[in-house]
Amino acid sequence: MGKRKFNAISIGFAVLILLTVALLGSNSLRRSSRIVLPSPDASSSAGAEEPDGSQETVRIEVRPDTVQAAIATLARPGRYGRVLTAEYFWSGGSASTETVVRVDGGFCRVDLTGLDGRVRHSITDGQHTWIWYDSERSVYETAAGDIDVDAEQRIPTYEDILALPAEDIAAADYRSFSNIPCLYVETGERDGYVQRYWISVESGLLVGAEKLQSGETVYRAAERPEESPAVSTADFTLPDGSVLHTVE
Repeated sequence: MGKRKFNAISIGFAVLILLTVALLGSNSLRRSSRIVLPSPDASSSAGAEEPDGSQETVRIEVRPDTVQAAIATLARPGRYGRVLTAEYFWSGGSASTETVVRVDGGFCRVDLTGLDGRVRHSITDGQHTWIWYDSERSVYETAAGDIDVDAEQRIPTYEDILALPAEDIAAADYRSFSNIPCLYVETGERDGYVQRYWISVESGLLVGAEKLQSGETVYRAAERPEESPAVSTADFTLPDGSVLHTVE
């Protein structure tokens, strides 16, 4: 190989090394960008940095035209347990239900104490659903169809809020619900009703909801965080002892 050709190859290889080092250096210096929801008492600003200056953040100011984008950044945990109450109000009376929920991966166990006092047990994995009542051992199995984790809990979810036309949102900000920092959303009156939602910024779960008619509450749902149950394999075991899902 000629000396000139060898020198040309050597120079080219050296340039390639320098370019590679330069690119690696620029990547290590470039801060990744992410969206961060500030705490309810924090002021909102764009392009603010973490206290250690290690990461650039984009803080979302929550208002009616931005709250759906803020909610879209949330993600629910893969495993959780909780207790929900739902209250129904009408002229001269009221009634309530209680729902105990345990979720692990794609499996959901719901024990719903209905208005009649009966307990409806159900387990769904998104493809099949198993249902039985009270302490009965007979289980009805069916295709899940539209039955999923959210449908079984029988309360609104943040997908319901994302599906709202933006013009229907009358108010949005940060508010606490049972000492849980939340994104709050309130709709304008539609078909005679106003809807209110509280979504936890920590779990991404809807922890409170209200429905008002002519200023009077006709429906209220709330999570009782102090009673959050643990999740275990027993929750996904049928009355005959068949284990549908093992909690690791």
